[in-house]
Amino acid sequence: LKSTSPLQCTALSDSDENGNANSNKKYNHIEVETKWQNYWDKHNTFKTKRRPNHKKKYVLDMFPYPSGSGLHVGHPEGYTATDIMARYWRMLDYDVLHPMGWDAFGLPAEQHAMNTGTHPKVTTLKNIATFKRQLKSLGFSYDWSRELSTTDEQYFKWTQWIFLQLFKSGLAAQSEVSVNWCPALGTVLANEEVINGLSERGNHPVVRQPLRQWVLKITHFADRLEQDLAGIEWPEGTLVAQKQWIGRSVGAAVQFTTDLHGPIEVFTTRPDTLMGVTYLVLAPEHPLVDKLCSESQREAVQEYVQAVKGKSDLERTATGKDKGKTGVFLGAYAVHPISGDRVPVWTADYVLAGYGTGAVMAVPAHDERDFEFAQIYDLPIKQVVAAANSGEVTLPYAEEGVVCNSGVDFDTLSSSDARNLIIQRLTDKNLGRQQVTYKLRDWVFSRQRYWGEPIPIYFPVEMLTADGGGSPLAGDAHR
Repeated sequence: LKSTSPLQCTALSDSDENGNANSNKKYNHIEVETKWQNYWDKHNTFKTKRRPNHKKKYVLDMFPYPSGSGLHVGHPEGYTATDIMARYWRMLDYDVLHPMGWDAFGLPAEQHAMNTGTHPKVTTLKNIATFKRQLKSLGFSYDWSRELSTTDEQYFKWTQWIFLQLFKSGLAAQSEVSVNWCPALGTVLANEEVINGLSERGNHPVVRQPLRQWVLKITHFADRLEQDLAGIEWPEGTLVAQKQWIGRSVGAAVQFTTDLHGPIEVFTTRPDTLMGVTYLVLAPEHPLVDKLCSESQREAVQEYVQAVKGKSDLERTATGKDKGKTGVFLGAYAVHPISGDRVPVWTADYVLAGYGTGAVMAVPAHDERDFEFAQIYDLPIKQVVAAANSGEVTLPYAEEGVVCNSGVDFDTLSSSDARNLIIQRLTDKNLGRQQVTYKLRDWVFSRQRYWGEPIPIYFPVEMLTADGGGSPLAGDAHR
């Protein structure tokens, strides 16, 4: 085999640097790969060239986190596919940019530093060297002159600049968010990093509690995100998953009044079932839980709220008969906005403070989780929607149909007509309105204490202790 390019001949035989094949020599893959990898390094074979008026391609891989364990099999699986495309476009005489870098900030390096006293930068650079050696041994055609790390000052100065632009535009702000807080690690963890109430790293206890966090307001673009899916050629399953992630819902905000502490506001996509509400549920973190709780129930409620802090959102919202729902009656009641009936108020783990208003109107005849909860605690179940064809239905019946057991104003109306009339009635009474809501949540941005992308804004913490001392990390009062 003779070729003008080592890209085309090295996989087929051993050869000299001029491309002349040595066909009589037994193939030795270690020798061949080492020789050509050295050749590529020496001659900058894959260095990006930019020629005027030439077609170009940018082939970008997701940068790996340089952990102490080195590459795992998932890395080269994806990188092989992109490398094939980079080589293909080069052979078609495109100018190809195919870089590699390191997403190198992260909690493991920081925790290692705390355990050993070794600065995270030292550990990170050592791990990067290992990753780079391993990637080069696989023969990928990266332009190593473009290598970067997210820990480089010349890189993160631009992430800081971007953050400042978002802040000035009102798209980056601080907000009190309910998060998974690990006191031992001193950081916030993602849901997937919490297993049975313990941190994946170190098995430390994790609690749910509100903390002041930086958030990026991606919810400002919820409608645009969904609308722009129409112009993307993605598999149908991916498009459906994206729409579910955005979770746009049209429904109604409804207020249930209380005697002393203002209304409890809920959001529902099914205002046609409003007359089937038999109880309300507040998330354990909801500020009204403590205010509405009766003295006779206070001890039980406080114990329950503390117990729920050890559960992840995934555990709390799991469905199925084997996923027990738990809750406690607050010893309080709210007033139904249309019927005027007293509705008992509970707190339960399956309602999350960070979703919607942190409160739900429970309609057990027409919602699976409400139905399961009502059965466990022997709460009333009132059917208010029947099948349109008058056939038998099995509760919980979540489909739309014909309204029943809801009073003369609403009975026999279709779910659609009843929805419109009930929203109008709520609006007239100043106890509700039509509303659009989303499952999409603003992105909680601050996850590391030290070895993370530095946010270029400092807000001092004011200690509220008697002597002004203490530490927020120790749970001392502050704001």
